[in-house]
Amino acid sequence: MGNTYRRVLLKLSGEALMGDLSYGIDPAVVDAICAEIKDVVNTGVEVAVVVGGGNIFRGIKGAAAGMDRATADYIGMIATVMNAMTLQDSLERKGVQTRVLTAIEMQEVAEPYIRRRAIRHLEKGRVVIFGAGSGNPFFTTDTTAALRAAEISAEVVFKATKVDGIYDADPKVNPDARRFQTLTYSYALEKDLRVMDGTAIALCKDNNIPIMVFNLAVEGNIRRALMGEPIGTLVGGSCGIS
Repeated sequence: MGNTYRRVLLKLSGEALMGDLSYGIDPAVVDAICAEIKDVVNTGVEVAVVVGGGNIFRGIKGAAAGMDRATADYIGMIATVMNAMTLQDSLERKGVQTRVLTAIEMQEVAEPYIRRRAIRHLEKGRVVIFGAGSGNPFFTTDTTAALRAAEISAEVVFKATKVDGIYDADPKVNPDARRFQTLTYSYALEKDLRVMDGTAIALCKDNNIPIMVFNLAVEGNIRRALMGEPIGTLVGGSCGIS
């Protein structure tokens, strides 16, 4: 199958890096994810990644425990940089040139985020990993993924999750829950389907960037998704509800 996309953004949750652990990073899981990213890069697709930090620290939970929300979010941003550097290490051990760009300046360990620099890295075939969220508290890494996708002119946002798409109910609770193959942005927002937070979906809607939600746990799914195979659920402006 030929390449369907030229430039894509892959959104990974911090929890995706945990595997079966209750906290932290499972190196075997990271290596498996990075092996699939390498396969995609080798086909000529330009890949950018936004990674969360929930496996280390989640700002909203810190705030719920009594921390100042902005402070908690900044700590969560730093956690995403730890994950970004872990992904970078795994990719570079596989021979994939990788750059971490952070929204909070950390010049000893990563480059500051500059849009034109990020695009240039992608054009040179490097994987670009965006760390530290958007650099602003009160915004999720889902919103960061939508924002960076728009800034770098990515053709699609791939949201890697623990389920195989978007359902009309929780499939773990309701065995009769129906999985959607395609959805409109408006329907996802109206029904609050939690594919991404509302700000992220609205950003993708405004910039006409489709969102593909797929199951990260199935081996080979990153490559299948980025090659355009119909796995998961596609959310877009021209999509019907099916």
